[in-house]
Amino acid sequence: MVVWKNTFLLAIVFLLLFGSAELMYHKFKVKAELTRKFVHFLTGFITLLFPFMLNNHWFVLLLCSSFAALLMLSKTFKFLPSINNISRESMGSFLYPALVYSCYFFSELMDSKIYFYIPILVLAIADPFAALCGKKWPVGQYTVFGHSKTLVGSTVFFLCSLVTVVVTFWLNGFILYEISAIAFVLAVSTTMVEAVSHRGYDNLTIPAIALLILMFL
Repeated sequence: MVVWKNTFLLAIVFLLLFGSAELMYHKFKVKAELTRKFVHFLTGFITLLFPFMLNNHWFVLLLCSSFAALLMLSKTFKFLPSINNISRESMGSFLYPALVYSCYFFSELMDSKIYFYIPILVLAIADPFAALCGKKWPVGQYTVFGHSKTLVGSTVFFLCSLVTVVVTFWLNGFILYEISAIAFVLAVSTTMVEAVSHRGYDNLTIPAIALLILMFL
């Protein structure tokens, strides 16, 4: 009974987050690019509660599939402009629930929350900060598959990813010198994947490469 209550509470928290983004967009005229990053960032931290509040992956699947359906409907029927009203075509909103469930499933399968925390946190922290800094300081522009990136954005992504991985390992009881190599590999790999991923597919590719590296290294 408790897990059902927790599932409901988490759903309310996510709806409040979407509502706050809509308020920022409509009332305070904050651009959709920023409200979208706001939702992206906080969603990552809210999902960190899943291992504590939901005791198996079926409840995570229920929650993630419900919000995937909501986001698809919002795209079709033109609501939630704080998330959808961006100039580029992006699949990120639809892929995000799938990646959250996948990371939770693997963390349960491998019996370690690291497989959930690291992919989610790298995406939640490094991705939006890199995007914002890259647009604010578009220094060192380069093109990958016809899409423009910046060295500033990639550098910020690498640093955020590295710090996130190291701190997460440390908080979960790992000794720093033991995980320094894997942290560096994770940071480099996710940065490279982010550089070549477009149209929101980084919401899938970044956690996927992080999971693969954690599983094999």
